[in-house]
Amino acid sequence: MTLQQLRYAIMVADQHSMNKAAERLFITQPSLSNSIRELESELGIEIFIRSNRGVTLTPDGEEFLGYARQMMEHYRLITDRFVSKSDSKEKFSVSAQHYSFAVEAFIKLVREYGFGKYEFAMHETRTGEVIDNVKTLRSEVGVLYENDFNRAVLEKIFRRDELEFVPLFDCHICVFLTKDHPLAGQKKIRMEQLEDYPCCSFEQGDNNSFYFSEEVMPTYDYKKMLKADDRATFLNFMVGLHAYTLCSGLICEELNGEEYTAIPLDTDETMTIGYIKIARMPLSPIAQKYVGLLEKYQDKVVS
Repeated sequence: MTLQQLRYAIMVADQHSMNKAAERLFITQPSLSNSIRELESELGIEIFIRSNRGVTLTPDGEEFLGYARQMMEHYRLITDRFVSKSDSKEKFSVSAQHYSFAVEAFIKLVREYGFGKYEFAMHETRTGEVIDNVKTLRSEVGVLYENDFNRAVLEKIFRRDELEFVPLFDCHICVFLTKDHPLAGQKKIRMEQLEDYPCCSFEQGDNNSFYFSEEVMPTYDYKKMLKADDRATFLNFMVGLHAYTLCSGLICEELNGEEYTAIPLDTDETMTIGYIKIARMPLSPIAQKYVGLLEKYQDKVVS
């Protein structure tokens, strides 16, 4: 197995086509196909399923590509640092479920480090993509939550993908809504009181499983439901439709404005905010700094 074969396999997976991958690699399609078949033979697995519509990854192929991307990223870092002695910027990327506090912590990090040494990326995205981005080293850290409902399923996925979930702090479940919402004056809110108002939930795409839901209590029989892909639309729903969502209760007024509030839900359920990373791989210094900024939000948790 060679680095060239790894590069070929990654290109085929990205292009979903042998022909397109061969064009991007400036080699012939038969040469590329032979190289992939030799790699599969050496590994004793089938990486791709070939069809007239292109190629798709097998389960073994998905696992292999995760390792291949990690190896190629480490190779790039080594050559940049010791071979080409490149002055190119280091990359730091975070993926997260739709949490304003994760974005706010990222902004604080960028302000502290500046743009001289690093190229920064923040991916606020679906649960499955948070996991995939960390698994493939597109992001070093992925911010998400566990609770009693999803923990067993997520931990099984983390073990399969050789990821580690590190808890940061526990939160009570809160109702996130506007300050002019009819229920905004309550000290606690019961689920029955919310039945007349639409609940907002983030779309999860192909991974539309209850276990991937970013909102706790995903199996509750909501009478009114609104789906969206981004936080800005959520906020607009709350303003225009008296909608709400269930969340950690951490509010960032600097980013979202002062017109929103979080009120404890009348329940004993909690959620654990944490992050995932590659198992047995230490965090870089800048990732440790980011995690330290996240830990400080424990002081803002609604009691």
